[in-house]
Amino acid sequence: MRRVVSLFLPYLPIERLRRQDRFAAPRPEPRPLELPVDDDPGACSVPRGGGWRPGARWARAETQGEDRGQARSRVDVEREIAALPLHAQPPMRELGRRSEAAEHPFKRPVSAPPRALRFVPAVAAPPLALIGKVARRDEIVSACPAARALGIHVGMAATHARALVSDLDFRPAEPEADAELLDRLALFGIRRWSPIVAVCPPDGIWLDLTGAAHLHGGEERFCRRLHAFCRRAGFTARIAIADTPGAAHALARYGGEDIAITPPGGVLRALSPLPVAALRLDGAALGAARKFGFETIADLLPVARGPLARRLGMAAIDRLDQALGGKAEPITPREDIVIPMVERRLLEPIGTAEAIAQVMQDLLKDMAEVLQRRGLGARSLRLIGLRIDGCEQIVAIGTSRPTREPSHLLRLLKLRIDRIDPGLGLEQFRLLAPHTEALDAENLGAILAGESTVRDPARLVDVVAGRIGPASVFRVAPAESHVPERAVRPESPIEAPGSWPSWQRPVRLFARPEPLHGVMALMPDQPPRRFEWRGRSYKVVAGDGPERIHGEWWRRDAEVWAVRDYYRVEDQHGGRYWVFRRGDGVASNTGDLTWWMHGVFA
Repeated sequence: MRRVVSLFLPYLPIERLRRQDRFAAPRPEPRPLELPVDDDPGACSVPRGGGWRPGARWARAETQGEDRGQARSRVDVEREIAALPLHAQPPMRELGRRSEAAEHPFKRPVSAPPRALRFVPAVAAPPLALIGKVARRDEIVSACPAARALGIHVGMAATHARALVSDLDFRPAEPEADAELLDRLALFGIRRWSPIVAVCPPDGIWLDLTGAAHLHGGEERFCRRLHAFCRRAGFTARIAIADTPGAAHALARYGGEDIAITPPGGVLRALSPLPVAALRLDGAALGAARKFGFETIADLLPVARGPLARRLGMAAIDRLDQALGGKAEPITPREDIVIPMVERRLLEPIGTAEAIAQVMQDLLKDMAEVLQRRGLGARSLRLIGLRIDGCEQIVAIGTSRPTREPSHLLRLLKLRIDRIDPGLGLEQFRLLAPHTEALDAENLGAILAGESTVRDPARLVDVVAGRIGPASVFRVAPAESHVPERAVRPESPIEAPGSWPSWQRPVRLFARPEPLHGVMALMPDQPPRRFEWRGRSYKVVAGDGPERIHGEWWRRDAEVWAVRDYYRVEDQHGGRYWVFRRGDGVASNTGDLTWWMHGVFA
């Protein structure tokens, strides 16, 4: 079941300007708080030479009735502290030395509120209205609740509003700034809330919460958190969840609740009492609805579609079907523009390999310019071709090093043309670079002068990897481990080879050792004299060893006492092998004394 969230910000332009004013206003310099200091606190429960501890009991006998000559009483100071904002109130350690017994924190009455909550000064924002150009006259396009209480409403002429309230704060509307704020909020929602977020201009956004509600603890908790986020940001918000975008849009703006969650399948019951304007109809359709007596959506439901379309228009029928779920209403998600992307729309569909290669070349030239402006190089590219039947054909390539050379990238993309099924034709192409890295200019002076003959194998690696797969092209590099099968690891073939240890290792090392049978050897440290491997019997004429390797006890408990004794042996036919025995031949907990083949020398 599809679940769509509609976030409605009714006073977005007003609250955006107030946020700007709040952050742009210079902060007043903090005034030092003057506190009464008691120079003679009286007798203390702690001796004079014993230091001071928090909560010490100061005797009140000597302090009662004495005039300390302070200009302000302690009650006045407490009143000043309580009047400060919460973040500006000084902690208790800055209030000076206490002159009375400290109150136990766990014996305070439960009914008494904290001192910080006893007095919270209310900050009343002045009335504000925004003026915008509508047709040929200036009208009120947005007004705060305080301005509406004075009789200012949206659609009123600016001259009429100024004559009605002369001292009202009128400012010009900035729809571009409002749209930019909504776009930033949608981008934030993509990265934090849902992968599908769309802007619903001019004062809201849509979030497709299908399959993502459990990540936020359920729909109700997500709505509460979203509402709290908007409140902290300084915006008044209304949130609604329904099965369709149209229903969520209507409930958020005409539902009358800050948070409205419609259960699955309950769209019809939730929309019935709402006014017809909740269906996002134009002015002509709303006028016709008033003329024919349609006040709520419930009045439209029993009317036949044909007469209703003649009275209100087909647009009203489409909006009603979209709100009730009878007609699909896809929302175009906001894409993260951080990923470089270029696009080509063709006049006619194409289907031949030559035409597709030409489009690839054009897209790569555009992508090279985008990457060059950003100082980036592509490590992977994704080509998306849209067929005329709506299906997408996607091919991807990768490079071993960041590059933006069109000829090299085109050669890699041409290897993927045979995987594209054009069908009846491709009419649109998009090229994305999901993985990019910084790429600066390269100094070619030494290469052009002939002083350097080092060639970069990256191009060859990319072509070979494009044919047989990137997992099949690698270089073996040393790893920090004494166990032979863990001492090597695959690495990118263009990386500089590491330094190998001076140990003698076979050219061919088996990934898994193979067992030996019929082994004859003198214990505890002699090489085998004969053994059977892969159905053949081998007689050893020379041997060297042992080379003892202990297990890596930090990996697992079975290797705490494990021991391997490796030998290099040669048979009567000149073959050289690398075998080992589990255990040292003395202690039983070091191994089971079985023999294994681990590699073959050249």
